[in-house]
Amino acid sequence: MIILGVDPGTLFTGYAVLSGVNEKLEMLCCDVIKIPAKNKLPLRLKQIYDALVDVIEEYKPDEFAIETAFYGKNVQSTLKLGHARGVSILAAVNKQIPTTEYSPREVKKSVSGLGAASKEQVRYMVCSILNIKSDSLPKATDISDAIAVAICHHNKLLGGGTKKSKASSWEAYIKENPKKVIRQT
Repeated sequence: MIILGVDPGTLFTGYAVLSGVNEKLEMLCCDVIKIPAKNKLPLRLKQIYDALVDVIEEYKPDEFAIETAFYGKNVQSTLKLGHARGVSILAAVNKQIPTTEYSPREVKKSVSGLGAASKEQVRYMVCSILNIKSDSLPKATDISDAIAVAICHHNKLLGGGTKKSKASSWEAYIKENPKKVIRQT
């Protein structure tokens, strides 16, 4: 099973392609589509669409997962995010790839056990789950978020989703789940 996960944005769209066999996951590629802010919105949307079509044609994913939009303080930003999501989904639908959407809270909970996990916690858990060193993953949070979206979808396909954690803090969660934590030196 090959999953393309996307964290959409009109300036930075993160994507990750994961291959999953049962519970084992392997990252095939990850990157961020960087679009100059000077470009007008229609051109940015075309660049997102074209880049994702290229990824789809190269890796031929079986599934597509994307983070849903959330309402921030700026309505215009939310609307633009909706456009980026739309062209991302269109790239998958035009290639007849089943598409699933997940809320940011659901994605965070799936990889970290906490729906309110920070971007740093998500990045840390993504590296832990994929058994990769943090310094081998590009720093862009759009990439780690896209990986988290793909992992969330993989978990849902396995029927697992998220497990309820009784931990009251990040430190408590680490103590509860020592096998999910890789200590960096």
